[in-house]
Amino acid sequence: MQSLSDTWVRGLTAQMPAILDLDLTSGRMPNENDDENRSAVAVIGTDVLESLFPGVDPLGKEIRVEGQLYRIIGVGKKQGKTLGQSRDNYVVIPIRTYMKQFGSHTSVRISGKANGVGTELQAAIDEARAILRARRHDVPGKADSFVAETNAGFLSIWSNLSGTFFIAMIAIAAISLIVGGIVIMNVMLFSVTERTREIGIRKAMGARRRDVLLQFLIEAGTMALVGGVLGVLFGITFAKGITAVIGMPSEIKAWAVIAGLMVSTSVGVFFGVYPAKRAARLDPIAALRFEL
Repeated sequence: MQSLSDTWVRGLTAQMPAILDLDLTSGRMPNENDDENRSAVAVIGTDVLESLFPGVDPLGKEIRVEGQLYRIIGVGKKQGKTLGQSRDNYVVIPIRTYMKQFGSHTSVRISGKANGVGTELQAAIDEARAILRARRHDVPGKADSFVAETNAGFLSIWSNLSGTFFIAMIAIAAISLIVGGIVIMNVMLFSVTERTREIGIRKAMGARRRDVLLQFLIEAGTMALVGGVLGVLFGITFAKGITAVIGMPSEIKAWAVIAGLMVSTSVGVFFGVYPAKRAARLDPIAALRFEL
């Protein structure tokens, strides 16, 4: 007998699927008659389908939830993952059936959807809050005995987290650019020392200061550009890997790639100026006499 663990059993009213935007690939959702009669019917997610009924039409078949048999009447549309957690490992049953099996002591979440935003949304929130306070006998002037959450609250939390993350990434990127620039400068200084005779020969053959300066600036910029390309490839691979593992969406913008390559090249050119100037100022006679 096949089994599946960590499945989320959800008890919903007939109106909740529309509010939660739960779509089906086949079958139907529990209706008011199912709820009134406490019918043992269920809608399963795609994880349950793939684990228990691979390649088989599950409609009309039975599954056992905590020892209770339920007849499958629908299959949910695949929703994917959020932060690594699957959103398709669930079984939906009528709310009264849920309370009959699991009791009414479990926590209850009431969801609603307003017909608009702004004043209409706030009016719906105020109305729902007043009804809940009356039903729960909350004394006037006292705090609510329940917690009201809106999408705006979740978006605010996410905005704060993403803002902090963005600032941290900017700081890390700035430090990395400085360290990388110093490394490029040291490499170019070593290159100037190693190629002193080459520089002397070029100058003896008519190369001007700006020619030598431009040569070393191009080399420094190319070195930084190659590093930038490798960094972009690593970033794209890392982002897509995170998407594959935990389901967090990622999008690679062309302008971001171009900006990253331009910044890396600019850093290489900036930190390559000192070594390039040092190479351009070499005296050709002294350079030709130089030996390592």
